[in-house]
Amino acid sequence: MSGERGVLYEMFDERFRTGRCMNGDAALEVLYTGCRWAEGPLYVPAWRQVVWSDIPNDRMLRWDEETGAVGVFRRSAGHTNGNTLDGQGRLVTCEQGNRRVTRTEHDGTVSVLADRWQGKRLNSPNDVTVRSDGTLWFSDPDFGITSDYEGHRAVSEIGANHVYRVDPATGEVHLAADCFGAPNGLVLSPDERRLFVSDTKDKVIRVFDVREDGELSDGRVFARGGAKTGGARAAARFDNIRFDDEGRLWVAAMGDGVHCYDPDGTLIGRLVVPEAVSNIVWGGAKRNRLFITAETSLYSVVMGVTGTHPTGSRRPD
Repeated sequence: MSGERGVLYEMFDERFRTGRCMNGDAALEVLYTGCRWAEGPLYVPAWRQVVWSDIPNDRMLRWDEETGAVGVFRRSAGHTNGNTLDGQGRLVTCEQGNRRVTRTEHDGTVSVLADRWQGKRLNSPNDVTVRSDGTLWFSDPDFGITSDYEGHRAVSEIGANHVYRVDPATGEVHLAADCFGAPNGLVLSPDERRLFVSDTKDKVIRVFDVREDGELSDGRVFARGGAKTGGARAAARFDNIRFDDEGRLWVAAMGDGVHCYDPDGTLIGRLVVPEAVSNIVWGGAKRNRLFITAETSLYSVVMGVTGTHPTGSRRPD
């Protein structure tokens, strides 16, 4: 069933309407086009800018909310993918090509947070999330080492694709979960008690309980692709994921726009996007503007719902 607002919204469950998910703009706004493959959008409130990755072109771009201008933020960037902010407002980045997770300090220097596990080089870190106490989790699929297009072709030293945790006190890298075909996007629930991880290869979103020490437990499937659900092409591959402030999970579903899941795991609607969606992030002064990277472009839509920060809602902007 389609919504009356036109091609942007598609409703599969009445909760998509009653939850104000269709009350925003009637069309997407194209902010920039000209990437080879755009990923990793991050809204930086202090700058009022969106920073994102153009992976094959090995550069990071930024769009200015005040002027609409787009420029290069960083070139020869290590084929960066996912980005987030830590509790001190520092940029944390997954560098696929350099096979590491880094932090850009306030003085512009770059610190390496993780590049090995048990002495073996990581595959190609993809996405990252940070808890309010500084605990960091990141996904490590092999996308950046399968060819030279989004990184550097190489053989995996680890031989598998996992999710890892970095201890904020010691900097030690721990294996957090090893049940994935290709872990991709990950996000903490607003209360930081659960970690959600998309698996692009297995076409599922998994959820784990998070203990105080950062260990994960009770992994289970939150949503599953591979079959038509409410008319959507749910076989589309899941990429990154973000929460709104009412607990709905919004998912970049490559080939099928942006999916919206109710807290009970029901797919209730989607946003139709003309290119294959890679990543999404909430931003703007009211955090009700959804920024979307999709193939060659950066889009935005002002929504009738409000998003949380990509690392949860407990940490202030």
